[in-house]
Amino acid sequence: MAKTGRKPPKLHPWAWAVLRGEVVVGELTRLACERSLRDHREGKRRGLWFDANAAEHVLTFFAFLRHSKGRWAGEVFKLEPWQEFTLWELFGWYRAGGGRRFREAYSEVARKNGKTTFLAGVGLYMLAGDGEPGAEIYTAATKKDQAKIMHSEAVQMVRKSPELSSHLETFRNNISSSQTASKYEPLGADSRTLDGLNIHCALIDELHAHPDGELYSVLDTATGARTSPLIFAITTAGSDETSYCYAQRDYATSVLRGGVEDDTLFALIFALSEDDDWRDPAVWVKANPSLGVTIDPVELADQVRQAEQSPRKQNSIRRLRLNQWMRATTRYLDLVAWDACRGDLMPLEIEQARVGDVCYGGLDLSTNDDVTAFVTLFPPSSDAGDAGYWDVVCRFWIPEEGLAERVRTHKIPYDVWEREGWITVTEGNVIDYRRVREDIQALLEPFRTVEIGYDGWNATETSLELQDAGFEMVKVAPNYLNMSPAMKLVENRVLSQRLRHGGHPILRWMADNLEAREHDGAVRPVKPANKMSHKKIDGMVALILATSRAMAGESEPAESIYAKRGFVSV
Repeated sequence: MAKTGRKPPKLHPWAWAVLRGEVVVGELTRLACERSLRDHREGKRRGLWFDANAAEHVLTFFAFLRHSKGRWAGEVFKLEPWQEFTLWELFGWYRAGGGRRFREAYSEVARKNGKTTFLAGVGLYMLAGDGEPGAEIYTAATKKDQAKIMHSEAVQMVRKSPELSSHLETFRNNISSSQTASKYEPLGADSRTLDGLNIHCALIDELHAHPDGELYSVLDTATGARTSPLIFAITTAGSDETSYCYAQRDYATSVLRGGVEDDTLFALIFALSEDDDWRDPAVWVKANPSLGVTIDPVELADQVRQAEQSPRKQNSIRRLRLNQWMRATTRYLDLVAWDACRGDLMPLEIEQARVGDVCYGGLDLSTNDDVTAFVTLFPPSSDAGDAGYWDVVCRFWIPEEGLAERVRTHKIPYDVWEREGWITVTEGNVIDYRRVREDIQALLEPFRTVEIGYDGWNATETSLELQDAGFEMVKVAPNYLNMSPAMKLVENRVLSQRLRHGGHPILRWMADNLEAREHDGAVRPVKPANKMSHKKIDGMVALILATSRAMAGESEPAESIYAKRGFVSV
């Protein structure tokens, strides 16, 4: 830790307050302030010097900007202290021989801290306040449509500002200055050409969404003709620690820790410290420096409470609202919540209570190593005592060969489950699909089965045989579109205790194994990573398949459900 001592006159007040412990920040944020303090004291020896007038100039420029949306629409852009510090550092430092010191900036902060608007303002300064002739400013993203989001914010800010609108022309995808022959445009990796760029400033929002570093490299190599260029990437934490963004973060962290010396990179990362409890309200400000301004603490508290109750929501909320890098997958269901859905009836008693009722099926066939699962899902009974429950009945099969070894090495009690009647062991080294089909027919005989959803992998023959036996088979591709609504509905029913499963031990084990992969708010089921591949989720996949068919069936008129017959694929 750098010694504070006496404050250098040009050190930003916010950084000094951080170093004196007057502002709650995480370790990485504090390291950025310690670095600034060292640079103000020792930078001259490395050929660095600080121009406070240049730093003040950019802060003054922001006073001409106006917010374009939300509750501050039309009001002057009031910089938060952390934003002031960022601008102070980026535009105040110079290097011997001319030109600004920082050519790249990497910043990380949780969502809703105003980063997109802030970045748009930086672009406007580089266009209209920096005095660069023929400046080319770009908001950059993997898709041009994504880049337009930030760019449209800049356009609206110009139109709201009398000072800027009198000097700049705005069009749909262009802001230009005739005085300096400069332009500000959105740019995507999917643009027709990225050749011939002469970049003064490139702004990248949500770097974690970039699949690789190709676009960043193109932008970087296009700044060579400029004296004081800037590539500024600001992002929320991602979910892939093998990504280009995480590599940039890792490098920025090394710079902050002093493992790498790079005077051209500015880094400011707002994140919880490693030993922080993410549920503690006292630490949330470490990832949310605008807490209480752009972020409502009550709303954030509500979201954290949701994360505590839902493993699925925990992944996204901790990543987006607390800026924690999370795995792309996370455990989906809380086992305590699952156990609360046991109900008063054993699985066999549920079957007996549901004789004659409508049901939906879900079938997940397996390879020789997996468990084959069939789940029967019953909508709420009309009986007052069962009102609100979605009942679950299941069957499982596994091949005999290699079973003893799996019990020994993986410590999974298949042998006990077989003795107690929870799973059927079929002869040979692969699942006996004939036995599976016969058992399903026997199970469903007392019920009125509407549809059976199935994953099409390796299931064509069995599905055709079940169709010939009179069941309507619906192929459900295991993608986000098909799986997400049903998977979320299963979670909702578990949390609201509207599901009743009787405590089936195999389904309980699989519920605990179930993980979710999330993309743009949609989810799909995945089993644990390869090293834990012995943890199966087939029963939960079958439950999700059955739920997907129940969702379709329950939304249709009753007479149409039974009118349809034949092989269906969705």
